[in-house]
Amino acid sequence: MSDDAHAPSMDHDHEHDAGPLVELVTVRDWLRYSLTRFNRATIFCGHGLLTPFDEAAYLVTQQLALPLDRLELFLDACIPIEERIPLLETIDKRADERIPAAYLSGEAWLGDFSFRVDPRVIIPRSYFARLLETGLAPWVGEPESVTSALDMCTGSGCLAILMAHVFPHARITAIDLSPDALDVAAENVADYGLDSSIELVESDLFGALGESDRFDLILCNPPYVTAESMETLPPEYLHEPRMALAAGEDGLDLVRRLLTDAQFHLNSGGILAVEVGHNRELVEAAFPDTPFTWIGDQEGEDKIFLLTREQLAGET
Repeated sequence: MSDDAHAPSMDHDHEHDAGPLVELVTVRDWLRYSLTRFNRATIFCGHGLLTPFDEAAYLVTQQLALPLDRLELFLDACIPIEERIPLLETIDKRADERIPAAYLSGEAWLGDFSFRVDPRVIIPRSYFARLLETGLAPWVGEPESVTSALDMCTGSGCLAILMAHVFPHARITAIDLSPDALDVAAENVADYGLDSSIELVESDLFGALGESDRFDLILCNPPYVTAESMETLPPEYLHEPRMALAAGEDGLDLVRRLLTDAQFHLNSGGILAVEVGHNRELVEAAFPDTPFTWIGDQEGEDKIFLLTREQLAGET
């Protein structure tokens, strides 16, 4: 007799879910069910996956340890009852509690790189990942010429790890104010075998650095959400650390400090690169005389600015 003939024991919270557990048999069934649940719940897709279908396909294949890029081969495969229970729990958490998929799976991706994540860190998402694929060219010279680089507000350590791969001769320093975030970053650094290349530092921006700590490149994806935007964030973002998102009334609290202090920690000709999301107009209004160089994302919106040490110091 097949396992479908018996409903599983329901001693826990899933008595009301016996129907899906028994009636949904194949990967195709569960993909359809999860997509319907996500659409009805109007989940917000803002953490790397673009549509509810992408999220459904990702979570179903991730929970079942199937290859996402070969999903079609497994659509009619039957799922045993013992695998359906955690799958249903995951779908419920995504739809009902609006927990981001990355926290449910414990992983997030930037390009070809996978990182451990949990609610101690913001979920990696940065246009820097795309720029680092080309070594920040043409603004940064040969990657081999970069001997020291700083990832400010490192979070999970993702950008520091990307920099360690792009700039093979660089000593990488990764700073965060959150000791919890640095614990996650340490796991990711160890996963990539980069303990000898990346130094993790707990610091409020540059506070823990010495006067002699200078870098060829400072890269920062800081908190930059305005107070108004914080009030209207989709529920998914409320699972992330507030300190990784909120940055004062106009979203520029950390940007102001970076523009004041970064010059003292850059080598001659060194570059500060900062991601500010949709805030270009706010940045330019706050610093009308600063000669920003702006870099657009794939949609053409300018989200990152660059400044040299000399520009920050007012020498050009």
